[in-house]
Amino acid sequence: MSVASPAPSPLALDHIQTLAAADMAAVDTLIRSRLASDVVLINQIADHIVSAGGKRLRPMLVVLAARACGPVNPAQHQLAAIIEFIHTSTLLHDDVVDESDLRRGRSTANALWGNAPSVLVGDFLYSRSFQLMVELDRMDVMRILADTTNRIAEGEVLQLLHVHNPDTDEAAYLRVIERKTAVLFAAGTQLGALAAGASQAVQQQLYDYGMNLGYAFQIADDVLDYTANAADLGKNLGDDLAEGKATLPLIHAVRHSDAATAARLKQIIENGEGDAMPEVLAAIHATGGLQYSQQRAAEYADAAERALQDLAQNEAVAALRGLARYAIERRH
Repeated sequence: MSVASPAPSPLALDHIQTLAAADMAAVDTLIRSRLASDVVLINQIADHIVSAGGKRLRPMLVVLAARACGPVNPAQHQLAAIIEFIHTSTLLHDDVVDESDLRRGRSTANALWGNAPSVLVGDFLYSRSFQLMVELDRMDVMRILADTTNRIAEGEVLQLLHVHNPDTDEAAYLRVIERKTAVLFAAGTQLGALAAGASQAVQQQLYDYGMNLGYAFQIADDVLDYTANAADLGKNLGDDLAEGKATLPLIHAVRHSDAATAARLKQIIENGEGDAMPEVLAAIHATGGLQYSQQRAAEYADAAERALQDLAQNEAVAALRGLARYAIERRH
């Protein structure tokens, strides 16, 4: 393993997307071909959520991690598709659990077809991802992905336990993020390295990068729920509040407000008072909740970049560093 000097500047998102474009086109083709089913409703719902767009960040991480270690091969494209299938299935399940009706600016599948079809098609995507894993015939890959999907399921249940819980603290919040978001980022970057034949040390460095990136991305996302506008965000602002979810800006406000304000904020969390957003925003601003949360996201982004510092520096590593910056600087 060579140590580079000095590290190139992080790439901007448009440059990253250009760098990954050919690989992502191959991944997208694979995703669409493997979505096909002779059950029409599966095709309709799967196509609705996959064609909703998004930046395909998770599969992009797989191919960029692979490029950081050497040439990309078809197995890495398949791993990227697997990661996207797992992510898409969790979105279908999340929207049902959260009773969401808007994602990426479009009606959710459960809003259009109902809860039962959405859950069942989510199950189809999970099982299809495992079919793709088996095709690779690598026990190490299957072990990583089996452990990852199990931890994601734990995260879903853990989050459910904290809904309408006014005593949720930062440590509990971070435990949910680890399982719900960060583990899939980390699996993607580790698998990209593994399939490229990288050493255990390099696999660990890219795993650490992905884990820290996942934390940074989710904390920044939770800040956007209080700062973005609905058109940019692609979902209803204040959804988390209405669902009784206490994310970091609000957790910080509860902890640092006076007793009367803290009691009122806890009541809002318990009742899921989405229309209390002005009160909540006032408390968050008064306690510096947004700045604190942005600082925590930046700390994780910095840790993600540090995880890359001993890798041989190339354009793919610069792209990964750019995604760490993008995670905390984006506006939607």
